[in-house]
Amino acid sequence: MKRFFVIALMLLSLYSCKKDEKSPLNGIVQIVYTSDLHYGASRNFRGEFVSASTVNKALIKQINTLPENTFPFDGGVNAGKMIQTIDYLIINGDITDRQEVVPFAVQSATLSWGQFEADYFNGITLKNPNNEKAGFWLGCGNHDASNAIGFTKLMQPVTDASAMANIYNLMMSPSEARTNSTYNYRTDKINYSRNIAGVHLLFVNMWPDSAQRIWMENDLSTISNTTPIIIFTHDQPACEAKHFTNPNGSHDINLTDKFENLLDERLKDGSTIDSETVIEQRNMVAFLKSHPNIKAYFHGNDNRNDFYVYKGPDNTINLNVFRVDSPMKGTISGLEAADEIGDETKLSFQTIVIDGASKTMTVRECLWNTSGATSPLVWGETSTISLK
Repeated sequence: MKRFFVIALMLLSLYSCKKDEKSPLNGIVQIVYTSDLHYGASRNFRGEFVSASTVNKALIKQINTLPENTFPFDGGVNAGKMIQTIDYLIINGDITDRQEVVPFAVQSATLSWGQFEADYFNGITLKNPNNEKAGFWLGCGNHDASNAIGFTKLMQPVTDASAMANIYNLMMSPSEARTNSTYNYRTDKINYSRNIAGVHLLFVNMWPDSAQRIWMENDLSTISNTTPIIIFTHDQPACEAKHFTNPNGSHDINLTDKFENLLDERLKDGSTIDSETVIEQRNMVAFLKSHPNIKAYFHGNDNRNDFYVYKGPDNTINLNVFRVDSPMKGTISGLEAADEIGDETKLSFQTIVIDGASKTMTVRECLWNTSGATSPLVWGETSTISLK
């Protein structure tokens, strides 16, 4: 097993899925950013208990109105201008909900992926400045990955890798497409990069643990140390212990230890899922310091709109971080709220506007359900940072 793991890491370090996108008009790229769609879950929304498909269709309808809207006069990139076009949509994981049996049976990842594909790929009407359909950049989340490899609690089916296989095929473009039966989470990591507007975007499988950093180092070795880098990954910088590989016994997924084995790295900080992740964060911080052109970090998982600075466990770094809300499980707007209902007027997504010439990025919160089905888009928080 150890030999297999070493070989897998070697292959991971050698393989890179890098792509240069078309240069955007005027050197500016406009992106819609969201996460944690959780197809298969249900929630209270607009007076009814409805499926994720219903909520996401409402979100898509609002996203499609962006071209008719104007950015706020906030001093950011393209402030006060009509939006008109969107180049890409980024969806940062948990496209599917975990197919657990208790307390409520959740549909399979196969069914959830089919609904996502129908709603988003067919429903998004946004166009880029060349009048082409806006592109999609997708990441995976802990629910997507657990569906593929199993979980600590009972699921039905026990595993279903269809969502992970589809994300992998779309983003990695392998010579041989993966299927539900051939996808292997240990070797088929969704790590890829894109170059756009003079900025290097890194899409990292789950969280930048020691295994993913091998791939990241290899990828970054091919770009200038003055090129701005932005990381997109599912987990927050202050990562969760339960997502690491079980440090106990046979290191498996089991109901007693409750580790989810979503990261290749075994937890070093302790033996329970309540352990700190100080060692793991320190190692990531060392990586970030060795690449000072990493200027921003985007994540989902613990979902709410939040623009903050990650300082690391020892207060030795200042990294701009952008946390995005979920249409289903926001900690304020959705199922994860303290009252288990959520304030749906706080539902939001983000727009990212990057100016390649000035090396400036503006991220804006966009509230999309402030007054129900007739809600206009309402601008919330704004953050503009330098990428120089």
